[in-house]
This record gives sequence, C-alpha cells and structure tokens, in this order.
Amino acid sequence: MKKRELLQKPVAHIDIKTFDARPIINSYASMAFQARNLAKAADIYDRMLGDGDCKIMLTLAGSLFSAGLKHVVADMIDHNMVDVIVSTGAIIVDQDFFEALGFRHYAGSANTDDKALRELAIDRIYDTYIDEEDLRVCDMTVAKVAETLPARPYSSREFIHAMGAYLDREGLKAERSVIHSAYKRGVPIFVPAFSDCSAGFGLVYHQWHSKNGHVTMDSVQDFRELTKIKLSVKETGIFMVGGGVPKNFTQDIVVATDILGEERPMHKYAIQLTVADERDGALSGSTLKEACSWGKVDLEHEQMVFGEATVTLPLLVSDAFHRGKWKKRAPGNLAGLFQGEL
Repeated sequence: MKKRELLQKPVAHIDIKTFDARPIINSYASMAFQARNLAKAADIYDRMLGDGDCKIMLTLAGSLFSAGLKHVVADMIDHNMVDVIVSTGAIIVDQDFFEALGFRHYAGSANTDDKALRELAIDRIYDTYIDEEDLRVCDMTVAKVAETLPARPYSSREFIHAMGAYLDREGLKAERSVIHSAYKRGVPIFVPAFSDCSAGFGLVYHQWHSKNGHVTMDSVQDFRELTKIKLSVKETGIFMVGGGVPKNFTQDIVVATDILGEERPMHKYAIQLTVADERDGALSGSTLKEACSWGKVDLEHEQMVFGEATVTLPLLVSDAFHRGKWKKRAPGNLAGLFQGEL
C-alpha cells in the first residue's frame, strides 16, 4: 500500500464532557473485581477534588495521547481538576507537542508488515501509525525552541514552559494541546527523563550544532522543584496513569522532604490505573500499599485499578467532571512558585 493510503484515518480524541459516566460508575460500585475498584478510585478522586487543602498530581506513562486521551487531560487542566503533571517524554513531546504542530496519529493495525512500514517511514505504536517525517519536524522544532534560550541548565518544567510560549506565539495547529493549556493556566509539567523522546533528538542536534554554548537538562532540578511543590502545600493526592519514572518521581518527593529536614505528610490520596503485574517486583505494578512501607503513600484513601487506560481513564474523569466538585475548587497556581525563573 502507498503511504497516503495508510495515513488517512486520524485517531479521534474522546470528549468526557459529551457523556455522563456517573450511572455506570455507580453500577460498578455494586459489582466486583476491577469494576468495583474503578468505582472506589472514582470516589477517591472526588474526595481529592473536594478537599480544599489538597493539590492533585497527575502522572502519565504509556502511549496515551496517541491513543485518543489527549483531550481528557486537557479538560482536567482547563476545568481545574489537576495542579501538576509528571509525565514521560513521549506523551508530552512526541504526542502532544507533535499534534500541536499540526500533525496527527492514525488508526492502523497491529497485524501488519513492519518492514514495509519502515520502508515507507511510518512508525507503529501497536495499532496506530505516525509519519516519521512529521516526527523529524517535531525534533527540529524542539531544537529551534532550545536556540531561543540562554545557554544554561534547565529543568524540564522550564523547557516545557518555553514550548508552551512557542505555541502561544506561533499559534496552535490543533484543537487542543496539553502543553498550551498548562502554559495558560499555570499548571507545571515535569518530564524527568526528558531526553527519552523526540526532545532528545532535538537537543542532541542543538548541542551538536550550537556554537556559543548550549541548553542542558537538569533532572536533579526537576526533583528539587517537584519537592518544592510538596513543601509549599498542605496535602497532596496522586492520580497515576501507568507507572514508570513519573510514578516513582512523584512518590519520592515525600521522602525528599524528610531528607531535607522539612518532613511533610505522605500523599493523602492515591489512585493508579495500570495493567502491570506486581509479582515481578517491577515499579509500574507495585501496589500503593507497598509504597506505604517506604513512607510515600497513606493507606486511608488509596486504590489500584488493574485496567487499560483507554477504557478506565475516560470513565473516571467523566464521572468526576459531572459530579462537579471542580467548580468550587481554587486554582493551584503552582507555576507561580517558579515565577521569574523563566
């Protein structure tokens, strides 16, 4: 097949405002297994939104926005349902920034000839396709953003803020962007492993060709800034989608406050949506009860949900949106903690 024939059906992003998930979540509460667990998680998220002392930290891992979940997170930002985001780089750069530049992800097939895709410069994420030539434009745009900044170390939050400013200047070429919404609404985004995505290619290009010094990324500054947020608020709740580095980074800030001699309470609320198994000892499937042993998560309001995010996340966020606690919630304005730094 020709390239244009394979890249013709864009992935559509689900809109949680167009349906009310409360009836199904209420029904799930009387069931068992993961249905009941999802209903419990929905109640905990509703508690987070209703707790005036609680700031909500959303962690993201996996190929979420390419699968149609971008608008769910954009709505969480735009409707004051999250205060800080910690994510993998692919979600924020290869998927959100990529689409903000006018490119798309396309419906494909998991049962395909990957050698043929390679010859056509089409990249595959399970059953979705991406045009590699478009990704190269995304890489070079990251390099272009880097060239506008003074040569020094940056936290990922600072650099993503600069990406948001770039989109604000140049104009969005997509309906929504998580980076741009966060930039406009003062929601800081952290990507601790920032070079592990298209941003890495762009920054390698920037550093290789820069003649008068270059931008570097400081993951310790990420950790310090995220810890500063924990130190500045009374209570925190974590809403985890997937696991990986974002999960661990966000849990670890509680321990960091103790190391600094400024001990703060464990995360008061915690929910995680994951398909990972705990039995191999890996991080992504480790339970929130296990995190309590490390002094990271309180056990009074915690819930694991073992289910795939394209199914569970829209239901959970739609339920919270239609319950409406966000309407009375004060904005976190956590980006204001770093005002003047960039």
